[in-house]
Amino acid sequence: MSTDDSPHILSEQTALDEVDEAEVDEAATDDGQGAAEESAGTFHAFWADVVADEIESRDPDDPIVIKGGVSPSGVAHLGNFNEIMRGYFVAEVLRDRGHEVRQVFTSDDKDPLRKVPRKLANADGEIVGLGEVDAGALGRNLGKPYTAIPDPFGEAESYAAHFAGLLKADADRLNVPVEMLSNTDLYADGTFDDAVRTVLGDVERVREVLSPYQDKVDDEYVPFNPVCEACGKVTETVTAIDLDAETVDYVCTDMDAGGNTIEGCGHEGTATFREGKLPWRLEWPAQWGVLGVDFEPFGKDHAEGSWPSGVDVARNVFGEEPPVPMVYEWFTLNGEAFSSSEGNVVTVQELLELLEPEVLRYFFALHPKKARDLDVERLDQLVDRFDRFERAYFGEVDDADLTAFAKRAYPFVVGRPDDPPTEKPIRLPYTFAAVLGMVDDPDFRERLARDEGHIPDDADDDAVDAALARVEQARNWAERTENEYDYRLQTDLPAVEFDEDVAAALDDLADFVAAGHDGEEIQGAMYETARDHDVEVSDFFAAGYRLFFDDTQGPRLGEFLGELERDYVVDRLRREA
Repeated sequence: MSTDDSPHILSEQTALDEVDEAEVDEAATDDGQGAAEESAGTFHAFWADVVADEIESRDPDDPIVIKGGVSPSGVAHLGNFNEIMRGYFVAEVLRDRGHEVRQVFTSDDKDPLRKVPRKLANADGEIVGLGEVDAGALGRNLGKPYTAIPDPFGEAESYAAHFAGLLKADADRLNVPVEMLSNTDLYADGTFDDAVRTVLGDVERVREVLSPYQDKVDDEYVPFNPVCEACGKVTETVTAIDLDAETVDYVCTDMDAGGNTIEGCGHEGTATFREGKLPWRLEWPAQWGVLGVDFEPFGKDHAEGSWPSGVDVARNVFGEEPPVPMVYEWFTLNGEAFSSSEGNVVTVQELLELLEPEVLRYFFALHPKKARDLDVERLDQLVDRFDRFERAYFGEVDDADLTAFAKRAYPFVVGRPDDPPTEKPIRLPYTFAAVLGMVDDPDFRERLARDEGHIPDDADDDAVDAALARVEQARNWAERTENEYDYRLQTDLPAVEFDEDVAAALDDLADFVAAGHDGEEIQGAMYETARDHDVEVSDFFAAGYRLFFDDTQGPRLGEFLGELERDYVVDRLRREA
């Protein structure tokens, strides 16, 4: 069993909340071959069951609340969606155990925009450059809350609403029932009122709790960020607090934004508790309390700083216990970190043009503690692993570990925990589907798939259509990556003529193919046949490419021809229509 398919050993401990997250991170190991996970003496084959055990051990009231969150700083990419999917699998396991579950995802949209991203995504999830939108809508509004910034596409009510809409659309595409919550709305409707009052009612205590985690916490630090009524920017300089009136006085001062300075306007004003926000290290634990959060997964960037401080704030400022945590490893994209601001992103919508939703859900179902790279150029390998995982569920793989994992996780991956599948879908191997993607004729595609034995004779029309849907996805992959499958097979015989020696070599190759040899053997025979007829090997391959692609180059020709219907290949090599 490969480490990519290995279930996740979340932790050998059963009280994750009683250790700091760095310790949780060290305890969460991948055994590389392990068949299951252990939690409170129970053996599990799926990491989400371990988390569910830990949540249940606290005897929570229904609905159990699972939370995630993100700051809408750029493209809603696959990395942002990680948190939603990790929460989803835990939510589904808990529902499978009979619990009512509420999965929420907060948009930290009262945060200020600190940097203009290099790329954005339109309402369809397609990544675009700033030249295609009103980039000035962003540049003119640095320092303002995301909800106060116009949508650069001119469609949603704000940039924050546009971003949240993308995440909700992605959740809908993968059938994840998540509630999108706006921090701006939570402040406006008074949800945070008690939390803000608690923080500003004992600023000295907050300073004492936060000072070990942040250098900027000094005797002048006031943990509240008003929104300037004059310029609309978020400011950090509070000069007075009136608890009875629930207001603060402030001065709109400059803001540091990653080494750059966003200038304040200097205005002196008064803001209510609802006209500002708590700093992140207070806002996050405040969310746990006001939303009643029982479990929250988060990336490793929060493990050593934000989480320990959040635990401290929750217990020693708000007087509440933090939720069950789970640190997940980041994904990388083509070997580089996901970054909205730098434009190294891929969206859920883009990936769903290249593979089935269940393959993407499988990607998220794998070991949360294992770093992995999503290499779009090698997407075929991910699909192949999913196909093997699926076969294991149906008892077709001689691997006890993988089978145990698949038996538990597969119904959740395909979205059918209440009605586990009993019939295996027809799956074309992804690279074979890419070969078929070179063909425009759908009937010819089906004929080739049947000829290679990938579609059973008794398959019904719906099953065939579902299997062949992968062809367009693999074709999109070939076009996106410009790989060896990014060619078009000519249905009609191209109008070409060859010298006698080349024609004779093609005839001999046709005889070789007709004898029933496979693609690797055909590839080798092409070299021998060219030499036998005193034809330059490059010229012979060019002749073959011209016959099949009306081009002078293409994929490894012999291996490709081995994938095609034999009679078709023989007729084409003999220049017969």
